[in-house]
Amino acid sequence: MKNLFKTIISFFACIWKFIDRKILLPFTKLIAFISSKFSRPGKQFESWLSKTNTLLFVSLIFAVALFIIVDQKILFYSESSAEVLKSQVVKAVYNEEAYVVEGLPESVDITLIGSKADLYIAKQSTTHEVVVDLSGLKPGQHEVNIKYNYANSSIDYKVNPSVANVMIYSKLSQAKTLTVDLLNQDLLDSKLSIQNVSVSTDNVVVKGADYKLAKVATVKALVDINNLVSQDVGTKQMKDVPLKAYDESGNVVDVEIVPATIDATITIDSPSKEVPIKVVPVGQVAFGQAINSIDVSQTKVTIYGSSEVLESINYIPVEIDVNNLKENKQYKVQLVNPVGIKHMSVSSVNVDVALDAVADKDIENVSIEYRNLGANYAVQGLSASDVAVTINIKGVASVIESITASDVVAYLDLAGYGEGEHEVDVRVEGNDVKVQYQPKTKKVKIRIVKK
Repeated sequence: MKNLFKTIISFFACIWKFIDRKILLPFTKLIAFISSKFSRPGKQFESWLSKTNTLLFVSLIFAVALFIIVDQKILFYSESSAEVLKSQVVKAVYNEEAYVVEGLPESVDITLIGSKADLYIAKQSTTHEVVVDLSGLKPGQHEVNIKYNYANSSIDYKVNPSVANVMIYSKLSQAKTLTVDLLNQDLLDSKLSIQNVSVSTDNVVVKGADYKLAKVATVKALVDINNLVSQDVGTKQMKDVPLKAYDESGNVVDVEIVPATIDATITIDSPSKEVPIKVVPVGQVAFGQAINSIDVSQTKVTIYGSSEVLESINYIPVEIDVNNLKENKQYKVQLVNPVGIKHMSVSSVNVDVALDAVADKDIENVSIEYRNLGANYAVQGLSASDVAVTINIKGVASVIESITASDVVAYLDLAGYGEGEHEVDVRVEGNDVKVQYQPKTKKVKIRIVKK
């Protein structure tokens, strides 16, 4: 109400300034000009006009005259005009704890029709609102009117849209277990890792229409790493973490979540591990040649990642293509981060490969091992040649002369094999990558029995 009074006072003050500038001042100049044309009578008239009471009465007369003109709608203020109020927020009146309303527009446009004076006052007023009264309506589909509340009968209005088809649902609730989703982890320093995220609560309540609650597959706390005040090692607190509900396809489901936000505690660490760099030759060098030595510019590298990933990595493999290699060669190889490793202290290495004449020798009676066999089974070789084999190794003489049976492993991969007799490929591996290992017996026969 105070704002309305201020608006009215401001309006009449503008009128008074208009009268003083456009009417009184020109009128006074006109009288002064006329009086200057007369001698004595003009001086008497000027003396009378210069009196304060005279000017006051003249101003009052003109003010009354202007008021009558405006009130009788003689001036331009009487002309009907229109003003459009864009995007006026729609307020719905209903029991928000018991019902959910869908189909109601968030905003409407209002066209006001009236005199310019009334429109001016209406636009400045803060006492108007757009309301849809849904109180008393039961669940179901309803057609409702959108009304513009403004206490001025001289203003006509049109609301666009003026009618809405709404659907009212009973509001139901359901308990959900909260999960955490980390956003923008790539913005964290590559040497740092999120070790743990704990939240103030892991149970929330979702509220909404029954058909929407049926879609909710998960509720996630969206912990955005970009919102951390500082990104360094330590424990960080994050307030007002938003929650979102998702369906099975990962689409957001529009439901109410209680609480709407939670607090999170984030532990940042920088776990690392030093592991060797292992060169793995791929292919076979030219006939009559063997690898004499492999020298690497860096033999170890420090890797950074989560503790779980670090535990599973014992070396960083570096593959080099030696197929049909005929002479010594230097390779420059870019290291590839294993899955889960965010940073490595070394990005590339130089590998020098030297060749020499090939030699070979046999290592006899290498016992066969069995891998990936079910716990309920045992293996029997059908003959002596099926439990131990001879392995032929090729390499530079100075390299292979010290290799013994303890440096070579022959094994059978029994993944997927069950009870019965089978013929299985013999596989061989050794510790020295400069040496080629081949079993002289390619297949052996075994019997798998239950324990």
